[in-house]
Amino acid sequence: MDFLTNLSEGWQFGIQLAVVLICLFYGARKGGIALGLLGGIGLIILTFGFAVAPGKPSIDVMLTILAVVVASATLQASGGLDVMLQIAEFILRKNPKFLTILAPFVTCTLTILCGTGHVVYTMMPIIYDIAIKNGIRPERPMAASSVASQMGIIASPVSVAVVSLTAYLLNAAHPLAGFDGYIDLLKITIPSTLIGVLCVGIYSWFRGKDLDKDEEFQERIKDPEFKKYVYGDNKTLLGVRLPNKDWLAMFIFLGAIAVVALLGAFESLRPHFNGKPMGMVAVIQIFMLLAGSLLLIFTNVDASKIGKNEIFRSGMIALVAVFGISWMADTMFEVHTPMMKAALGGVVQEHPWTYAVMLLLISKFVNSQAAAIAAFVPLALGIGVEPGIIVAFAAACYGYYILPTYPSDLATIQFDRSGTTHIGKFVINHSFILPGLIGVFSSCVAGYLLALVAGYI
Repeated sequence: MDFLTNLSEGWQFGIQLAVVLICLFYGARKGGIALGLLGGIGLIILTFGFAVAPGKPSIDVMLTILAVVVASATLQASGGLDVMLQIAEFILRKNPKFLTILAPFVTCTLTILCGTGHVVYTMMPIIYDIAIKNGIRPERPMAASSVASQMGIIASPVSVAVVSLTAYLLNAAHPLAGFDGYIDLLKITIPSTLIGVLCVGIYSWFRGKDLDKDEEFQERIKDPEFKKYVYGDNKTLLGVRLPNKDWLAMFIFLGAIAVVALLGAFESLRPHFNGKPMGMVAVIQIFMLLAGSLLLIFTNVDASKIGKNEIFRSGMIALVAVFGISWMADTMFEVHTPMMKAALGGVVQEHPWTYAVMLLLISKFVNSQAAAIAAFVPLALGIGVEPGIIVAFAAACYGYYILPTYPSDLATIQFDRSGTTHIGKFVINHSFILPGLIGVFSSCVAGYLLALVAGYI
């Protein structure tokens, strides 16, 4: 392999970048856990072929994923998630006229509380039922809610993306002045995300034809069987008396999140070691494990069910993805950072918006906000992107709505029995593309303005 190591740095970088992109594209195409596993191929070529020293996988990020996922999966197994869903359903059914505005806020809030967008699956049948029974085009609230559920990740105090981004910013060679981490990031991402969700809801309110004016839909429901299928009953949690232990489970989980937020806001409450407060990464990991253990003790959860539910399975896939991608990306970019800084640093500094575009595209490649942050933010900091710009454009880490391949989007299409939520003839013209673009763009604009006010830019 001497001929590879004897190439100029430019040629080596080009070949290595091609290898990394092929691994990302093929892994994304295969789906699921393949995205992380393909990192092994990239690492073999980089280390054995190009004699590049292996980098460091994002261990803190991976352990945080593990702790948060276990706590959230335990919440689902204990019944606490059912209580949250029942409350959400009550809010939506009480205000059906405003479903297209309220539903995205509900799914976004559930994500913020649970740290994962996969809780949206159980909300979609409810949103569809309310829409179809009230003559609302289901595509409007359903596509918006799917997008909003993923937008909430960067605003969640227990999401991997937020913890990862905080850690990278605090460990930067030139930390952002006045930025103390966790809470300061959420002060930007929570309001900017909610502004983006509002813009998505307003746009969605007017999209598509009303059902009574949609000739294609009206023609299809002339078939009695199809009409019965479209308007059939859905399972509802309203009127169901949930056990007291389910309510206790919800309060335990929300209590743990509240304590984490409190400790993030007041570092004097955290233990200090050698004059420094305990880091928020460790705090989140500890309290998520604590939440899971309290749920086990006080709600009599069947521990064998925790590892079998959707939240746990999705979380473990995210864990493997971050492991393989972050290790491969760190290995490649670490050795070429000086060259990339010289080539790209000036461009990004003169045109900060190019950082957001690159992060958005990487997110689409890896289908994960945490993985996109792990792959690109360290490189961006290395080539001279201002930390304030990274904070301002945090919402750009969500770009996997560009193609309708993400599980929540695909599931939403299946839940919409009316067929209004769809993938278009040209694939790219699907129901989620415009809500996603509008939501992320408006969140980035709001984030930029908030970062300006905070003095980060």
